[in-house]
Amino acid sequence: MTSTARPRRSARDRLLEAANELFYDEGVQTVGIDRVIERAGVAKASLYNTFGSKEELVQAYLESRHAGTLARLTAAIEEHTDPTARIFAVFDAQADIVSQPSFRGCAFMSASAEAPPGGMIEDAVQSYRADLRDVFVGLAKDAGAPDPIRLGRQLHLVYDGVIIAAQMDRDPSIAAAARAAVGELLTAASSSTVGGDER
Repeated sequence: MTSTARPRRSARDRLLEAANELFYDEGVQTVGIDRVIERAGVAKASLYNTFGSKEELVQAYLESRHAGTLARLTAAIEEHTDPTARIFAVFDAQADIVSQPSFRGCAFMSASAEAPPGGMIEDAVQSYRADLRDVFVGLAKDAGAPDPIRLGRQLHLVYDGVIIAAQMDRDPSIAAAARAAVGELLTAASSSTVGGDER
């Protein structure tokens, strides 16, 4: 019987995988680079040759989660053509995320809380939040909202609230309440479109 050996993953991939596990579970400041190196099974020089510093490793870790989260949400959105269903799809995908046993809250909120102002980590957090906000504004525009920026920000607030409540209350069922809140926001936006905003 013959077997084909799988190609060995690069030091970068192994460092990112280790960082993702440790930073997400325990925090970017709590975990030292020695633990990441040990978990990745690479030499210390590999980390500095690949990322240059711990801050750059944290930035790469956040960028990886940024790409992964947006890819998951985009895939959920693209399963639907109806504009309203596409908005609900984001929150349905989020409900799946917060119900996972491995859920530990938002990696970006945690990293931002621990990081000093300015620098690579804050830039990575702001980039993620801007892209996520753009997703919601785009969905609101497709749904015909008279003020897509306002509705997009409201949807983003609900999304943030689900993450915080699911983490702090240990209650993934909050996603159902969020879905109802989203329905009310969409109904209000639709009424405004039809009857005009009287405020």
